[in-house]
Amino acid sequence: MTGEAGTAGPRALARQRRRRSAVRFWRSYRTHGAGLLGLGALVLFALVALTAPLTVGSDVAGVTDAPGRPLQSPSAEFPLGTDQFGRDLLGLVVWGSRVSLLVGLLAAVLSVAIGAVVGITAGHFKGAYATVLMRITDWFLVMPTLVLAIALATVMSRSLGTVILAIGVTSWPTTARLVRAQTLAVESRPYIERAKALGGGHWHIMTRHVLPNVTPLVLAQTTLMISSSVLAEATLAFLGLGDPTVISWGGLLQDAREAGAVSAGDWWYLVPPGIAIALVALAFTLCGRAVESVLNPRLGVAR
Repeated sequence: MTGEAGTAGPRALARQRRRRSAVRFWRSYRTHGAGLLGLGALVLFALVALTAPLTVGSDVAGVTDAPGRPLQSPSAEFPLGTDQFGRDLLGLVVWGSRVSLLVGLLAAVLSVAIGAVVGITAGHFKGAYATVLMRITDWFLVMPTLVLAIALATVMSRSLGTVILAIGVTSWPTTARLVRAQTLAVESRPYIERAKALGGGHWHIMTRHVLPNVTPLVLAQTTLMISSSVLAEATLAFLGLGDPTVISWGGLLQDAREAGAVSAGDWWYLVPPGIAIALVALAFTLCGRAVESVLNPRLGVAR
């Protein structure tokens, strides 16, 4: 019984600390009007994407039974007009939100995960290992991210996995630099020396001491990276490097370009997906800036 109480006590205390940290974080976050605006917009976009199978149905992408004529202007029947096949553009934009948001989220998570691993290990081990990693990071930093992503997407098969991989493996260096700097700051603190003196190994130091301290920075960087990833996905799809079998906002823009919507003045084919991309990127940026301002300069609110 004593052992169980001793085990439950620290766990309950840890849960209480996490709850208090979450409450403090939310109290600070809600003082940022722009952050709340961005969060509300993201919740709306998430609901639209999640309920798309119920609101528009998966058959909205079908071209054989399109409900309208090609390139109809907006009307009461089709609020955003139709595309080159006669499909309802409103339904296509709603359905495309699922792919664009999913690819942006997964690509950002992959990018930040790579950057966090590189940054933590380079800051912890130092020496020749850190030097090699940082030189590789510098090489990726000086190379245009979009060019590298296009090169990867070109040589690999055209699929959502390829787009996610292309964005993720080319946009991690900034996160690696930030996490390494924070890791060096954390490992200079006295309690790290005490942990090493008590026999704490590399894994223990990195996972129990360094990772919790860099997690707020990683969270803020992830929020900011999602907007960049959504834009990158739209760019790759617009260039024809995405999966042609799925509907995304960038893919709609690419279809509009191929249909000659720009020269023909069919603005309803271009404007809705473009506005959707801009609004999502802006919303994630507002949220990321708010999170960053709450966590900086000490990055201690969410610990």
